[in-house]
Amino acid sequence: MAGLRLGPLLRYVDQRGAATVWVEADRPCTARVRCADGTTGSSRTFQIAGHHYALVPLAGLTPGTATAYEVLLDGRPVWPPPDSRFPASTIPVPGSARLRVTFGSCRRAPEPGGTDALDALATGLAADPEAERPDVLLLLGDQVYADSVSARTRRWLGARRDLRDAPGAQVADYEEYTRLYYESWLDPEVRWLLSTVPSCHIFDDHDVIDDWNTSAAWLAEMRATPWWQERVISGLMSYWVHQHLGNLSPAELAADPLYAAVRGTPDGTEALRSFAALADADPAAVRWSYRRDFGRTRLLMVDTRAARVLDEGRRAMLDEGEARWLREQLPEPGNCDHLLIGTSLPWLLPPLIHDAEGWDAALCAGSRGPRWARIGEKLRRRADLEHWAAFPASFEFLTELIVRAGSDPGAPATISVLSGDVHHAYVAEPFWPNSVPQLTARIAQLTCSPVHNSVPAPVRAGFRFGWSRFGRRLGRALARHGRVVRPPLDWRRTGGPWFGNQLMTLTLHGRSARLRLDRARRARGLRIGPVQLKTISDRPLTLDATAGSIHPTETRH
Repeated sequence: MAGLRLGPLLRYVDQRGAATVWVEADRPCTARVRCADGTTGSSRTFQIAGHHYALVPLAGLTPGTATAYEVLLDGRPVWPPPDSRFPASTIPVPGSARLRVTFGSCRRAPEPGGTDALDALATGLAADPEAERPDVLLLLGDQVYADSVSARTRRWLGARRDLRDAPGAQVADYEEYTRLYYESWLDPEVRWLLSTVPSCHIFDDHDVIDDWNTSAAWLAEMRATPWWQERVISGLMSYWVHQHLGNLSPAELAADPLYAAVRGTPDGTEALRSFAALADADPAAVRWSYRRDFGRTRLLMVDTRAARVLDEGRRAMLDEGEARWLREQLPEPGNCDHLLIGTSLPWLLPPLIHDAEGWDAALCAGSRGPRWARIGEKLRRRADLEHWAAFPASFEFLTELIVRAGSDPGAPATISVLSGDVHHAYVAEPFWPNSVPQLTARIAQLTCSPVHNSVPAPVRAGFRFGWSRFGRRLGRALARHGRVVRPPLDWRRTGGPWFGNQLMTLTLHGRSARLRLDRARRARGLRIGPVQLKTISDRPLTLDATAGSIHPTETRH
């Protein structure tokens, strides 16, 4: 008798009434989703490394409705559990012009006593069926931490192998990756949340390892270790199964040759393993980026890890094919009200950090000679200097792309770059000191992390200093030392920095946009008990026609 091991996760949902639901069973079976309105879908499980998964497609759901559903394995109901304390899981199909996009990144496995923003979101939605819920949840990287595990997982790893052998208390293979997903997604509140709110995912470094693909020298050192090959292949395999498949529409799944190959054999492990090995050896052969359209809102989720070009002479955040794909996905004039670019790494950083990364990139490229190049490589790794600013040509490319999309006739009303990674939240807006492009779109960098992690006090102070006037001056001095040509734009912080476990929600209605930041908190004076989301900032985004930029009006709570 088949049982439900993980899930269900509600993944793809569109306005035409198509959806997918992801599950893991404990043995081969047929997974079936049965909706209260009579809509059904089924799929046979496929096998990877002894695990059994299914992605169940649905079609014909009614726009503007939220339909309760149940999951059956070989005809036996397994979800919702008979003793569930949560409301019924539903599949909400958008039907109006309003879209609520909630996003964040960096969620370590919950520990007792912590404050988890996803847990708090789930608690609030479960307690109040009338509460406004997200139409889609964007998880912008570090969904699992392969290189920094919980105490419970460390004990589990220690019972499985000798932790004195590399990679020590980090995951080493596919089976150990599955442990991370169980630990993260079997949390009762989060499990229910992911069963009833559609989600879109993209990886960042900790899904594989800290500072993944920082530089060519870094990659050469990792490939020389005896454990790295298994680690990266297992990381990409587990990401494909647990996260990437659900990003795709039913039509994209039907046309995917790997998905067909995996489902067409009793054991798809070798087919997926070969794919992951190819993705690691030749990143240009695989695309992890994807596009989703929600009515007149377009989301472009961009891979800023696996698609990198690391050769020092031609470093790029995106290889040529990936850059071409991104350019081609820009909406046609008049076809889109809002453009969202999801990139785990922020485009606009605190100015000191941006300039430090550009300075370091110039040193590594040889602007001050071989000795400084060696110093630059060491700094790059120790200080995590590997965001868009550390790839200057790619920073310029993305900037030009955004300006082009924002100045076309019939441009979107807003262009928002949604990011995480840096363990604090802020809003930044670009401006052009010398020549203002004829922008008609509102452009903003919206950064939100972590969902669940801790930020030491010195790091908080460093980020605040990075935004300060003196920090900006120090950054410019570094840029001059590195002989860095400054970009034509500058930017100002118009919200934050905010620290804590938090989520942002962007509400889009017609051509208007509103941004809210919620932080996970316990009741004052309590160290245990329910965690709730408290609104820290709630702001409309309004266009200043004279500056061509966003000036949000903020309400603090």
